[in-house]
Amino acid sequence: MLPAAYDALNIGIALYDPKSGAILDGNERVTEIFGYPVSELRERSISEYTANTFVHSVADFRSRLQDSAAGESHQFTWRIKRADGELIWARIHLSQRVMSGETYVCAEVRDITDYFETHHREELLWRILRHNLRNEATVIAGNTARITAAAETETVHEASGTIRSRVENLTDIVESVKQIERAVAGPGTDSTRCHVTRKVRGIVNTIVTDYPAAEITVTDRAEMWIDSSDAFTYALTHAVENAIIHSEAVTPTVEVRIGPSPNTGRVEICIRDSNPPIPDTEVSALFDPTQATETAHGTGVGLFVMKWCLESLGGELRFERSGDGNAVFFYLPARDPPGDKQ
Repeated sequence: MLPAAYDALNIGIALYDPKSGAILDGNERVTEIFGYPVSELRERSISEYTANTFVHSVADFRSRLQDSAAGESHQFTWRIKRADGELIWARIHLSQRVMSGETYVCAEVRDITDYFETHHREELLWRILRHNLRNEATVIAGNTARITAAAETETVHEASGTIRSRVENLTDIVESVKQIERAVAGPGTDSTRCHVTRKVRGIVNTIVTDYPAAEITVTDRAEMWIDSSDAFTYALTHAVENAIIHSEAVTPTVEVRIGPSPNTGRVEICIRDSNPPIPDTEVSALFDPTQATETAHGTGVGLFVMKWCLESLGGELRFERSGDGNAVFFYLPARDPPGDKQ
């Protein structure tokens, strides 16, 4: 019933009878996903290839088939039990298909097991970093303060100070990871059209209150607009604060320059300092995920916050390093000014 050309597709295609719920035909890829030849799939009920412990019922599947036959497409995740007993995750899209005057339902089936399991491992990691690790750090910090207050020797006092400093670093790392999670989990959902220079000045003014000794200048070559979200604030804050924190001068100086990129016309934001060069290993780790290295710049993950936050906004990150200092470049898509300029 299905065209022979469907066998060349990398996506599974199955044709369902919406009344009985039976598979009438399928391409080669769908037989690989289910583990049954088409002749056996025709004889299998939905319950026979659905995981016993799956939260959704066979009735849910049948209901979606009937809705799709009536013209209402459905897309959902299903837990499939293959012929050999292996359980896999599949993404299924159901749509109406009329052939020779008869109404059927076409199912597009994708094996998403690797993605699904990786996604859930990431969710667990985020949860551990967000809650468990931060809570433990808070407990350690509280007890360290008690030790410091009761310290009777300089050695104990110094040791408790070191512990407190490390806990503060750990808390900063957890906060950076939370920022990365927010950026990659929902890019573009909370973005607003912003005047770049005004947005940058607002962020810089906030930073100056935390680092009053620093001198930060903001200049622009043109008025430009971007779609901005919290991700942009995180990225720029890390870039400027890193430049301040790693300065060896009594008065750290940071220049922020804004203008169109000469090559692409994108918004180019350059954050320049006069600090020692960022180590090669830390920059390489950003662009080579296979490289394992201990990072120190920006509490270990600050550079990753910049990179992933910018990428979530459709931008990218570039570095220039020399004996005179570092230049961190943000590149973001330029947008038209809004009707009511901000």
